[in-house]
Amino acid sequence: MVNPPDGAAPSTPTAPPITVVTWNLWWRFGDFHARQEPIAQVLAAADADIVCLQEVWAKQDHRDQAAWLGERLGMNVARHDTAQRDGLSFANAVLSKWPIVRSESHALPGTDARPSHRQVIHAEIQSPRGVIHVFSTHLDQRFDNSELRQKQLKLICALMSQIDRSHETDFPMILAGDLNAVPDSDEIRALTGRRPPYSAGLVLTDAWEVAGSQATDPGWTWRGDNPLLQQAQWPNRRLDYILTSWPRRSGQGTPVSARLIGSEPIDGVMPSDHAGVWAALR
Repeated sequence: MVNPPDGAAPSTPTAPPITVVTWNLWWRFGDFHARQEPIAQVLAAADADIVCLQEVWAKQDHRDQAAWLGERLGMNVARHDTAQRDGLSFANAVLSKWPIVRSESHALPGTDARPSHRQVIHAEIQSPRGVIHVFSTHLDQRFDNSELRQKQLKLICALMSQIDRSHETDFPMILAGDLNAVPDSDEIRALTGRRPPYSAGLVLTDAWEVAGSQATDPGWTWRGDNPLLQQAQWPNRRLDYILTSWPRRSGQGTPVSARLIGSEPIDGVMPSDHAGVWAALR
């Protein structure tokens, strides 16, 4: 080892960031057969350590989109399988390059106070940087259901707070998914500390807000330039998020870079009606 100049401390290697993707895959809508290969290619190019997916499907005959992607990408897979429509599940999933040591799903509140078909999946990942708790979810989509989305997030934040208080986490927790809420909504403002939080002491950092190209790109994940949305009446919106709990020592978990993925066609095929989000965390 070369000695440093007088008075200088030896340098220590900087660990590479942990990379995360969230993406809504648009279930089996449209020409879903044609979309599978572009989806796999986008995720392979993203090369994320952790992938959170929404609207993944599986059939009762054991064909399984999340499992297929996991095998294709060489990743471990956790997904829930509770919402069934004509023998098909409508689910969230977490894929990880590292072992998933435990996973569980929780039904989110519905409009009639009973559990909804919407879920949050919680995966506990044993990474080289320690345990990482990851939550992948998909909230209610209606414009007028902000109150319901807030109830759904209150449940998710309560689950996250239980982990935070138990000190079971070495790395900040990650919440990712299609939240169907814009950045200035009551839902996102409560998550990011602009109004009282859903769970005391739990405030999250929005990776796009901190590390995205906000000056030149608003980060719309629901985009009017997506050919699959030609008939859609919704405006351009940022609906998909990667959020982290308070950074740990030395800034672990701080977003250092963020960009969109899946916003361009591959061989003339758009992979999904949503763009995905990629983020690097210190």
